[in-house]
Amino acid sequence: MEMTSRIEMDEDNDNRGSMWDLDQKLDQPMDEEAGRLRNMYKEKKSSALLLLRLAFQSLGVVYGDLGTSPLYVFYNTFPGKIEDPEDVVGALSLIIYSLTLIPLLKYVFVVCKANDNGQGGTFALYSLLCRHAKIKTIPNQHRTDEELTTYSRSTFHEQSFAAKTKRWLERHVSRKNALLILVLVGTCMVIGDGILTPAISVLSAAGGIKVDHPGMSNGVVVVVAVVILVGLFSLQHYGTDKVSWLFAPIVLVWFLVIGGIGIYNIWKYDSSVLKAFSPVYIYRYFRRGGKDGWTSLGGIMLSITGTEALFADLSHFPVAAVQLAFTVVVFPCLLLAYSGQAAYLMSNRDHVVDAFYRSIPESIYWPVFIIATAAAIVASQATITATFSIIKQALALGCFPRVKVVHTSKKFLGQIYVPDINWILMILCIAVTAGFKNQNQIGNAYGTAVVIVMLVTTLLMTLIMILVWRCHWILVLLFTGLSLVVECTYFSAVLFKVDQGGWVPLVIAAAFLLIMYVWHYGTLKRYEFEMHSKVSMAWILGLGPSLGLVRVPGIGLVYTELASGVPHIFSHFITNLPAIHSVVVFVCVKYLPVYTVPEEERFLVKRIGPKNFHMFRCVARYGYKDLHKKDDEFEKKLFDSLFLFVRLESMMEGCSDSDEYSLYGQQTERSREGLLNNNGNGNTITSYADTTISSVDSIVPVKSPMHGSMTVRSSEHVSSQTETDELEFLNSCRDAGVVHILGNTVVRARRESRFYKKIAIDYVYAFLRKICREHSVIFNVPHESLLNVGQVFYV
Repeated sequence: MEMTSRIEMDEDNDNRGSMWDLDQKLDQPMDEEAGRLRNMYKEKKSSALLLLRLAFQSLGVVYGDLGTSPLYVFYNTFPGKIEDPEDVVGALSLIIYSLTLIPLLKYVFVVCKANDNGQGGTFALYSLLCRHAKIKTIPNQHRTDEELTTYSRSTFHEQSFAAKTKRWLERHVSRKNALLILVLVGTCMVIGDGILTPAISVLSAAGGIKVDHPGMSNGVVVVVAVVILVGLFSLQHYGTDKVSWLFAPIVLVWFLVIGGIGIYNIWKYDSSVLKAFSPVYIYRYFRRGGKDGWTSLGGIMLSITGTEALFADLSHFPVAAVQLAFTVVVFPCLLLAYSGQAAYLMSNRDHVVDAFYRSIPESIYWPVFIIATAAAIVASQATITATFSIIKQALALGCFPRVKVVHTSKKFLGQIYVPDINWILMILCIAVTAGFKNQNQIGNAYGTAVVIVMLVTTLLMTLIMILVWRCHWILVLLFTGLSLVVECTYFSAVLFKVDQGGWVPLVIAAAFLLIMYVWHYGTLKRYEFEMHSKVSMAWILGLGPSLGLVRVPGIGLVYTELASGVPHIFSHFITNLPAIHSVVVFVCVKYLPVYTVPEEERFLVKRIGPKNFHMFRCVARYGYKDLHKKDDEFEKKLFDSLFLFVRLESMMEGCSDSDEYSLYGQQTERSREGLLNNNGNGNTITSYADTTISSVDSIVPVKSPMHGSMTVRSSEHVSSQTETDELEFLNSCRDAGVVHILGNTVVRARRESRFYKKIAIDYVYAFLRKICREHSVIFNVPHESLLNVGQVFYV
């Protein structure tokens, strides 16, 4: 009855409050309403200005490669003399519709929306697929990984087309491997772009010297290009952060200049080229040219190079900014530039070799030459940086040997430098430039690499549309069909030029694919061996609290790739040594198919065995964009999570010895509900944690249903005392010293293995492990506290 009265009273108060608010609103002056509207207008204006600023900045990072294509497209389309002026119009029509269909419609408005929380590129698409289907070949994921903030995924009906596709992919290992190989092929072709883009862009820009000095030999141009390339790769270790503020103005000026020159040439030479906007001229071009017209598509293809880099470099900017920059600046300026060159060639068909530079008005020739060289350097820089990012992603997913990764900027996490890859790229880039000495053969190679990457993206996008977006099958068919028709047409054309330079990216990609796949295969086999040979919990419990050995003061961090179970390295260690540390923590550093793992969700902690064993497992999780921090910082966060685990565990009765993690760093519904756990008798135990500590917030329900809430209340003091004792014990062990125990494993193929497996494991994989960085260097472990345990794995 009292409750009813209180509710009625509250309703009266609410009504009075509502009437009072209404009176106030009726009485408030119009000035306040006008002020509110002004504030809304200012907010919209500031967001619009921010979008414009980001669109401007994206020009320097995203569009450099695509913007420098006018330097070499017409020369590669017509390597000889132009026989008929109508061919120029046909080629221009092909360029116009290629730019419209691939960069504009496919990439800017469809593919860019398939980003992984803002991250683009082949591996970003693969990571999205890995989260929506169990296709990751190394099975090291735990159910708690799916509760990460960044682990966004959607569910679908069991009978839907998406669910059937998912089951089809997961059913056979061969399909998972085929998808991985497809991703690796695309990745290797992007690495090929990182070699060919600087070569063709810088060589084409440097070719402007010869136009003004016709007597100069081609060797001088090659030397100038090589000098620029050496300088470009030598400056990579400084990072782009210090000079990136120059990139956007350079590229913007470049686009405005080539657009302005295009308008001038259309007005001066032949405005009839604008009829190329009619697709009829494409049909006439092929009918007149026959096979030669078809193979010239390899040159037309170069007009859309850099489109894949557009998607790979997406991480720094919102999709809206990239779309705005392309539709307002890039697309119209490129159309004007190509139309202007076509208008010039209509009257000067013999100048096709240096069409870009010869079409420049003489009065502004040298300023444009300087801007072109600067734009070529910016385009090369963007591609090199994208290559570094892809290597880092491949490294995180276990598809590339361990190499040094240096973060060159404290402000931008994505700006990295990989020294070993940098010098390999430089050597290969100089070899391509000096070996071919002309743009035509490099252009053939470049076109081959680009079209294969586009085909890979189309196939991955098909799966994204089915599994992630859950599009109607008609839309999927429409997108895939249109993309494959255009790209397969280009692919058939570049196949004719494999013997004219197109073999270069295929050889480069084959070499990198061999390295990446063998490394992944060896890593997978080693992981499977560790899984099958891990130590049983019964064996650990049988050793007793002392583990059958002397427990010496200190903490032993045993590094393992296993996210569950006790690794074989531990049994090997205690079998050969008479002592083990008082506290043992099995540390697993693993990478997940997400772009980043928030710091507060980094660690999973679990106790192994009874409390008096003092054994724990800690899994440190990273995304493919994350950096494994220095050892001191990593250690500190690891121990903070460990101590917090002990504090929260003491609030609960009993402990879990299963493979479920007792504590993990996510804010789940249970943590937001105040860590409520049902004890099995209908009573609810409420645990209160220190709200100032945010690294761990949630506890898995305890498997101890036999005690009531009274027992919990009576054991509070004992629990608190136990917690204090264990924390003091852990601190004293930490002060005594921390030792890092790593497995120095040698992997060998079994005697009965097939010969190709023996070659892959005993020679290729063994060589890669020998030359790559050691785990101790990757983890930044100091040598004075490092202990290596040697063992041989027969896989």
